[in-house]
Amino acid sequence: MSSDKITIHDIARILNVDSSTVSRALNNSPRVTEKTKNRIIAKAQELGYQRNDLASNLRKNKTNTLGVIVPRISRHFFSSAIAGIEETAYNLGYNVIICQSLEQLEREQNTVNTLLANRVEGVLVSISMETKNYEHFEGLRKRKIPFVFFDRHLNVPETSSVLIDDFQAGFDATEHLIIKGCKKIAHFSGPMDLEIYKNRFAGYKAALLKHHIKFNDELIFNSRLMEQDGIENADKIIGLPYKVDGIFSANDVAAISALQQLKRNDFKIPEDIAIVGFSNEAISAVIEPSLTTINQPGFNIGKRAAELLISQISGNNGSVIDEKIIIQANLVERDSSQKNQGNK
Repeated sequence: MSSDKITIHDIARILNVDSSTVSRALNNSPRVTEKTKNRIIAKAQELGYQRNDLASNLRKNKTNTLGVIVPRISRHFFSSAIAGIEETAYNLGYNVIICQSLEQLEREQNTVNTLLANRVEGVLVSISMETKNYEHFEGLRKRKIPFVFFDRHLNVPETSSVLIDDFQAGFDATEHLIIKGCKKIAHFSGPMDLEIYKNRFAGYKAALLKHHIKFNDELIFNSRLMEQDGIENADKIIGLPYKVDGIFSANDVAAISALQQLKRNDFKIPEDIAIVGFSNEAISAVIEPSLTTINQPGFNIGKRAAELLISQISGNNGSVIDEKIIIQANLVERDSSQKNQGNK
């Protein structure tokens, strides 16, 4: 008899007892004597019986499963956040289904429906670049399934989120370039529909204002911040009739590809142009020159988001939950912005 087909009915037939007795024994019920219980457990182990926890949980209307939606698993920040989510979920007795939107709204919408079909008890989501509203999350709300945004979020009432202070991080990145002597600083922004890029841009502008540097909208480059976008932005900077001496990119991917394109065009980094990225991707520390960047504590963000979601699942009575957790990011100084040292 194949071990993956063993049921409580098989064990009951072999031991000549009722299936209900086997079920009680395997659930450690006091209604079964220790002698019978030990006999049943020994036979179950001998036959390689495995409990169907999913079926058991479904009978109790619980799946102990969380859904996670991220734009791209390959990004270091999201893989770190997932590690924090999984560790927390495991320690609290939950399984995790991980999905990626690949920055596509339609795929994100379909993923929400798939998670609903899999009867998840809650969802953690970092929205795609195409997401402008949360209509597709209404199905979760109607079923009283809590969802928590992390990192990328929608600024709507009655939703919970775990975020970094994107305004402060954008301010710190820009002010760092100013302190290093930069006066004409370009900004690579993501879609301004997304709160994180809106807030990083606001931090950039605030740093310029503080240091009495005139804002120039010609130095703002909006894109999806992919590798090709960084290359194209660098080419645009090269083509400007005046010298740009600093770049603050809202992610590392565009920052790194711009850095490499500038080097291919004989620009020295940081002597000619200093660069600061965002996210602290693993490659940022090993490229030449190494990239100064904003470090997002992905593991901690994932951990806090999972804790918040599970606490809402545990206390979910249909009431509105609106909680914001803000986690500070920090600037990691590397060679790409050390103009003062480079000019010595």
